[in-house]
Amino acid sequence: MARINVTVKLFAYFRENRFKISEQEIAPGTTVGDIVDSLDIDREEVGVLMINSRHTTFETPLEEANVLAIFPVVGGG
Repeated sequence: MARINVTVKLFAYFRENRFKISEQEIAPGTTVGDIVDSLDIDREEVGVLMINSRHTTFETPLEEANVLAIFPVVGGG
C-alpha cells in the first residue's frame, strides 16, 4: 500500500529528546492522535494541534503533504 509524506513540528518542551521538525512517511488513515501516541506524548499535555496552520483534533486523519504542529499546554498564571 502506498504511504504518504507528512511533516511533524514539535514545540517547547516536546522537542526535548525528540526533534524540532521531522519528515515522516506514514500509512494512509494515520490520525493526528496516532502520531502523538507514537511520540510518547501524553494527550493530556497537548494544548494545541494544527494541520497546515488550522486547528485540528486527535481524530483527524493526515493527508499527503500535511504539516502537523503539536504544542503543549501553556502553564503559568
